Amino acid sequence: MEPESIAVIGDSRAWFDVDLNEIERGLGKRPVQLAQAGSCAYPVLEDLANDETFHGTIICSIVPRIWFAPPGSPPVERSQKALQRFHGQTWAQRVSHELSVPLELSFAFLKQDDLALDALLKELPIPNRPYAQVPPPLPPYFCSIDRERRARMVEQCARPGRLQDRVKNGWAALFTPPPPPTYVPTDAFIAKINAAIAARFADTKSKIDKLRGRGGKLVFVRFPVSGALKRLEDEQTPRAKTWDPLLQETGARGIYFEDFPELSGFQCPEFSHLSAADSVEFTRRLVPHLRDALQMNSIAADW
Repeated sequence: MEPESIAVIGDSRAWFDVDLNEIERGLGKRPVQLAQAGSCAYPVLEDLANDETFHGTIICSIVPRIWFAPPGSPPVERSQKALQRFHGQTWAQRVSHELSVPLELSFAFLKQDDLALDALLKELPIPNRPYAQVPPPLPPYFCSIDRERRARMVEQCARPGRLQDRVKNGWAALFTPPPPPTYVPTDAFIAKINAAIAARFADTKSKIDKLRGRGGKLVFVRFPVSGALKRLEDEQTPRAKTWDPLLQETGARGIYFEDFPELSGFQCPEFSHLSAADSVEFTRRLVPHLRDALQMNSIAADW
């Protein structure tokens, strides 16, 4: 990634919903897709802010439940593992990647992880024991990924059917936090959660200020969410307690899809991500708002 690159960071909504061609066409530079499924963007923001050579632009997706995930949680660990791989990549891993690219362009490969015995056993409809503390199952594979890490929802999930229903039915468990531990007083637990959220606000402001200090820019984006999942997010992580104070405390610009008629009319087939076709149109409509938030000059002539 070049020092003046446009980087897309965040969770799977930025991964699915951002079309690289439309961003390049509207902002004049092809972005680097760094978003990951189920990952918190804060560690990536921190890494870019600490990189003294980077003075580019960050488009950061915000899903409150994921953004405010505490240290040690799966969303944070997922991002940290990716950063460790990036900074600690061996020559063998680099060569392996370069060799795999032409092979993957010519041959079809099975997903080895999905065919392992433990993965197949997890598909068996065996009920959990009473009071078993078992994490909810992750959604099945429902996207294609190209060489630039552009994720596109597969058609089987974009249209009504078994796959779409299976993905829809999994979000509630994934977005509902586990009950507080019984051995910690409720007041103490709530205070600890509030302190962690306040720390994330303060840390985010610190990293954004550091990025701005050398000419970098950042804009937060709240991508579309629909149906039962939207109702759940609005209830558990209301805008007034997450999005609004995030912008107020950091002084960052933000684009919330519900604030604009041209962005709010999209429906996510499985509640959380746009279809491949809608992601292109959504990004095309998003670009003028990105230009405004980033204080770029007049909208490109072809818009």
